[in-house]
Amino acid sequence: MTYCVALRLNDGLAFLSDSRTNAGVDQIGTYRKMNVYEIPGERVMVMMTAGNLSISQSIRQIVVEHTNAEGHNLWTAKSMYEAAHLLGDAIRQAHDRDAHELHKFGIDFNISIIFGGQIKGEPCRLFQMYAAGNFIESYDENLYFQIGESKYGKPILDRVVRSNTSLDEAAKAALISMDSTLRSNISVGLPLDLLLYEKDHLAVSHFVTIDERNQYFQMIRNTWGDQLKRVFANTADPIWNATPETTDNVLSGINHDTTPVRVPPPPGLLHDDTQPSPQQTLAHQKRNPKQH
Repeated sequence: MTYCVALRLNDGLAFLSDSRTNAGVDQIGTYRKMNVYEIPGERVMVMMTAGNLSISQSIRQIVVEHTNAEGHNLWTAKSMYEAAHLLGDAIRQAHDRDAHELHKFGIDFNISIIFGGQIKGEPCRLFQMYAAGNFIESYDENLYFQIGESKYGKPILDRVVRSNTSLDEAAKAALISMDSTLRSNISVGLPLDLLLYEKDHLAVSHFVTIDERNQYFQMIRNTWGDQLKRVFANTADPIWNATPETTDNVLSGINHDTTPVRVPPPPGLLHDDTQPSPQQTLAHQKRNPKQH
């Protein structure tokens, strides 16, 4: 499995991917999932993949060779939208060639892609591609995309990322998101690739490969965990059966009666209160063995 995240902000784009690949718990490998297509001063495009590795590799090869009906390829596309369509065509070509044969072996055509960047003359754009070759684009209502094991790293992004978040803050949020995923899922692993792109720069602004020795990522892992524990410890415990008007942190109000939905036991399981239950009889026998 994998985890990749990309953010589209006022200042530019941030991309982060892990490198774990596996075909079972005893076949763990490393494969870098981020590819950069760059003509400095003219265009920068970044692709990150999740899913079947053989499909990912096929699509990467097809997309750099594919030319559309207008004679455009990834290096000459007039817009990021056209480039996304070229990538969609590559996905469909791989599907047409491989999906049927994969299905014979019980393997789904499984691929997810994040694709983003900037071509001179238009703003930064970010897309999420699907296995059918279709895609959606990031807008202000949805500033980031995730693929792979996304659930563990989503809460921090929802809480802190805004369109005016700086690229450095975006890098920090993405790394915290990745750390949360690494701690909760063994199918995601180091090293990581982190790329920041400053809008209108038309070249990669910052790139780093992060392993377990990276000083900043180690600080993130230790500090974030300690801060979470501190916040948890400083959060008040709930107050039960109190009056909200006079007490803070009331979980259940004294005048607000609620009961769980109870499922009645089968008929005959409940015993007459006048007759001892089997448990009561057994306990009596243990206490008074001479009477039996």
